[in-house]
Amino acid sequence: MKTAVIDVGGGMRGMYAAGVLDACLEKNIHFDLAIGVSAGSANLAGFLAGQAGRTYLFYREYSRRPEYMSAHNYFKTGSYIDMDYIYGTLSNSDGEYPLDLRAFDASGTDLIVVSTNAITGKPAYFSRKWMSQNQYDIFKASCSIPVVNKPYYIGGVPFFDGALSDPVPLEKAFELGAEKVVLILTKPCENPRSATKDKAVAALMPHYPVAAQGLRDRAARYNAAIERAEELAKEGKVLIISPDDTLGVDTLNRNQESLHRLYLKGFVDGLAIPEFLSQPE
Repeated sequence: MKTAVIDVGGGMRGMYAAGVLDACLEKNIHFDLAIGVSAGSANLAGFLAGQAGRTYLFYREYSRRPEYMSAHNYFKTGSYIDMDYIYGTLSNSDGEYPLDLRAFDASGTDLIVVSTNAITGKPAYFSRKWMSQNQYDIFKASCSIPVVNKPYYIGGVPFFDGALSDPVPLEKAFELGAEKVVLILTKPCENPRSATKDKAVAALMPHYPVAAQGLRDRAARYNAAIERAEELAKEGKVLIISPDDTLGVDTLNRNQESLHRLYLKGFVDGLAIPEFLSQPE
């Protein structure tokens, strides 16, 4: 039976997913396929490398640094979050907390990183072959939130956050052969996503009109995917892991106490995964 885990990201709310994935490491849970959107892609990389606690430090400690995210970054480079600092300076082999690429490869899990072509608005599904030692551009592209950041270029093509085109890549997981899927959300499952904020940001994207439309449509895509996930959950094919409360943490919030508590919520909730995976179809 082929199993998959999906981490949909959500900026600093990804601390919840960090807890879920550390619980999986604690319980020696293995997946055949991992699909990450935005920050969820980097969360999964650390998980596959077996680096428990690594993502926690990035969210709770490193994010407080102005090099990580700040108005200074924005006025200097046009990007509030410095992707090269996070997935380069910190994560490279000579960085403060390198991604263990050898352990990542040894996991045997296929990783798919979802990004959005800023020109066409279509999703791009990057595989492991796009990664090499100290070359983590696919994470930078997948995490580039419009307006907060400039698009990130790969091969001369600009990319934005994967959530613009495929915010909950559930169908992709089944298309790739998954039979059981653990879906990690970073906001309460029962709360539909509103399009209000997305539409406001989309209005500030005149140079990327197709991607902007994708942002306007994100809430509808997200909500439809969650409805589908709930249907599949009743059939025993999907386990939805989501927080009952985000504790005030949002995309860019860095309150240390709230982040710590959100991590603990994720860890406790993640302990339900082994039972789901052990159940026969």
